Amino acid sequence: MNEIDRDGRLPLYRQVYEILHKKILLKEWKPGDRLPTESELMRDYGVSRITVRTVLDMLVQEGLIYRQAGRGTFVAHATLEQGLSQIISFTEDMQRRGFTVSTRVLFSGVVPATAHIAERLRIEPGEELAHLERLRLADGEPMCIEHSYFVHRHCPGILEHDFSTRSLREVKIRQYGIRWTHAKQTIQAINAPEEVAHLLGISRGGALLFFERVSFSQDSIPMEFLQAYYRADRYVLYNELQGGTG
Repeated sequence: MNEIDRDGRLPLYRQVYEILHKKILLKEWKPGDRLPTESELMRDYGVSRITVRTVLDMLVQEGLIYRQAGRGTFVAHATLEQGLSQIISFTEDMQRRGFTVSTRVLFSGVVPATAHIAERLRIEPGEELAHLERLRLADGEPMCIEHSYFVHRHCPGILEHDFSTRSLREVKIRQYGIRWTHAKQTIQAINAPEEVAHLLGISRGGALLFFERVSFSQDSIPMEFLQAYYRADRYVLYNELQGGTG
């Protein structure tokens, strides 16, 4: 079905949904392609703006498309699985999948450790931390926001690098000899705060996966506290479990 049947039994919104859904599944519109504007869809199918928005909202909820403020609506890539058994950087993960990775640095500076972070890193509250906030993108699509807090005395001068183009993982290995050997991580489902939602191009209150992770060096020293907001419409978490003996 590629045309609207105004005498048909299906409601108009459902007919438009079926048309757009088919275009995406058959790859007539490929991942990363920008969809026609609301006005263009209204004109093409002779329906109201409310109908078009209803259809687009349905496709967003299914994870087939996503919106970017000021840019438009785009076909989403397939939902990504993220394993829970390895410490892997965003850059390495996306490159393995064949995506082009880009980064926007939102904040870079030295800040005092809050009581919460100090407890996780086993340091005194107020100790200097190198704080790096980054928006991470794959093929231009916002995927997550990362807040990295490093104990500054272990990596002095780390913020002098341009992490919009350089890999944080490579810098800490090559310049400071720091490698992560293990980590402790918690994951929560939360609703997106307004600022986070805007940066990720999703609706306010949309579903997010919120990670908190403490990474330990080869000397078993906790050196990084990470807070990350991942789009729940783009990520599925998985783990392999062993059967018990009982």
